Amino acid sequence: MAPIVFFAGVVLAPAFLLLTLFIILRPRPIKIPIKGRHVFITGGSSGIGLAIARRAAMEGARVSILARDLARLRAARDDICRTTGAEVAIYSADVRDFAAVSEAVAAAGTIDLLVSNVGVGFGKVFKETTIEEIRCQLDVNILGTMYLLKAALPAMKSAYSKDGLPRSVCFTTSSGALVGVYGYAVYCATNYSIRGLAEALQMELLEDNIHVSTFLPGDVDTETGNQDRRTRPELTNIMADSTAMQTTDEVAILAIEGIKAGKFQITTSVLGQMMAIASSGFSPQRSFLMAFLEVAGAGLMRLVGLCVIASWYNTITAYKAKARRTSA
Repeated sequence: MAPIVFFAGVVLAPAFLLLTLFIILRPRPIKIPIKGRHVFITGGSSGIGLAIARRAAMEGARVSILARDLARLRAARDDICRTTGAEVAIYSADVRDFAAVSEAVAAAGTIDLLVSNVGVGFGKVFKETTIEEIRCQLDVNILGTMYLLKAALPAMKSAYSKDGLPRSVCFTTSSGALVGVYGYAVYCATNYSIRGLAEALQMELLEDNIHVSTFLPGDVDTETGNQDRRTRPELTNIMADSTAMQTTDEVAILAIEGIKAGKFQITTSVLGQMMAIASSGFSPQRSFLMAFLEVAGAGLMRLVGLCVIASWYNTITAYKAKARRTSA
């Protein structure tokens, strides 16, 4: 009898959990079309933004990119046109300038998929971060994102009443929205802020058929990222050595696929997925499989997270002790 009861428990418990998730899961699964639709990407002249723009164009989207540097915008447009044959609209504006962003968005026309991809981070311990660097990160990462939303959302919301099609807003942050990282206190604070913004916005926008995603890449091989890795604290680089560097094209594919599926958290690595499961909390989830893994694996992922955090703290302690011995 005992083996039968055990077997029934092993089979029925997951089935009951899946059935429960099927009943309660909100928002519901969605497919967001991209072919023939307007994708607007800030920070689209280089790095991840350019790779996402190129990938969207390859899938038949009408692409607009916004950045500050007009020369780089033209080069990005030429690159996308050359590799995909698609036409690309470019807009030069600083996301910290609400009037300029509003003018660019109005000129671009109604947006179907909005990708807020602008962000800056200074790899410095907090005590060495200047007030100007703090203000820059807050202005670009938080205010710049909100300015873009204020400019673009009204037309996106009203468009649903005309065509009934789903739309998307995606915020590019980093794994720093899931865990604090040594040397990036201010940057992580802005990433966590965007995550909170995204969670609240999904509640506000769901009835307008607008679906919110957060894109959470780790270390990516970009010009800006490589420059930062050369200047950030040595201890940060030591702690980051365990994660593999990804290319912009690799993460762009994952970003577009995640946006089309309406995924709230789009991760790019196994470690990133583990962090997302461990920190899922009250975040939206539309995938029954991922919801199952979050519920069933939360305890295990918390244990794994504690082990990773312990290794980081041990690394910090050893590094500081060695520095003290060297300076003595």
